[in-house]
Amino acid sequence: MASILDLRRRIRSVKSTRQITRAMKMIAAAKLRRAQERAISSRPYAAMLASVLESLKRRIEIYDPETGELRHPLLKTREEKRVLIVVVSGDKGFAGGFNANIIKAATQFIDHNGDKEIDVEPVGRKSREFMRRRYPAAKFVVQQEENARAERQRSNRIEMIGDHPGILDKVDFERVSELGEEIAARYTHEEIDAAYIVYNEFKSVIVQRIVVERILPIIEFGKHDIVESRELSLEERTEAARAAMTAGVSILPGELEASIKVYEDEIKKFGTAEVDYIYEQTPRQIFDSILPRYLSSQLYHAMLESVAAEQAARMTAMDSATNNASDMIDKYTLAMNRARQAAITKEIIEIVSGAAAI
Repeated sequence: MASILDLRRRIRSVKSTRQITRAMKMIAAAKLRRAQERAISSRPYAAMLASVLESLKRRIEIYDPETGELRHPLLKTREEKRVLIVVVSGDKGFAGGFNANIIKAATQFIDHNGDKEIDVEPVGRKSREFMRRRYPAAKFVVQQEENARAERQRSNRIEMIGDHPGILDKVDFERVSELGEEIAARYTHEEIDAAYIVYNEFKSVIVQRIVVERILPIIEFGKHDIVESRELSLEERTEAARAAMTAGVSILPGELEASIKVYEDEIKKFGTAEVDYIYEQTPRQIFDSILPRYLSSQLYHAMLESVAAEQAARMTAMDSATNNASDMIDKYTLAMNRARQAAITKEIIEIVSGAAAI
């Protein structure tokens, strides 16, 4: 059995750790509130873009009357031989199984598509470090011609492409748009036949799931084309709800989400309204300008939800760590009291035995 001095040192050490985990939990809860508000506030924009595109689809010819083909390449469906997968993880640890679950979903998707050429585009330091260790980086040869795209030299079936350090520190739409336009350009030039994104879809602290969503080609506006998904288990939802309640974070829809829902209902009416519009640009010009922005809005919303889900996972993990530290303190305190009681009993026995001997 450890000495009383060793047990006291362990108790002091665990108490210091508990203070740190408790502080990290409250910081994660504060960041979660802001991230949740940003994710909810971005929904009307995405809904309006989808509604505008749906309205355009109903009022202009998206098929070429001469060839019968779709006017925009982002709408065309091809046989999937070359696939791009965007993996959105976190930049930091101490978030339980958040990053591990996303990476696991991405690797399972890659394994299930073993007959295809796959480009992995990691977003977030954790996924970037994992993919760098597992897959080689893509190589490009810069063309001498002006405005020419770099020529790809593929040497492996699975390669890592792109690097976006710090993009999740403060998710900026302009920076995400650059990624969205690049992905759209790859699809337009038939460098890829489909694009997927792996992220943690966040609705609330207890309503979230890891999804693999197809973002290209665009099949139906405003609908999520979910290929694979993993829901939270009952135990995970219970732990998340307990952490949220102790941190003062609501697990129910708030006033902001209720008001956003009203806006979304009104926005949906725009796309189905029987009103004729006069367009100055040609259908191709309209789709050229709006479709890449719609793709960027999907990426932007996915990153916002992933940031919120990461903070929720960190809050839950730190709450569990705090509770475990409290249990360890109780365990060590009980052991210390027993050791002290044993020492006192031993001394009493020695005194009594010495008195009896006299």
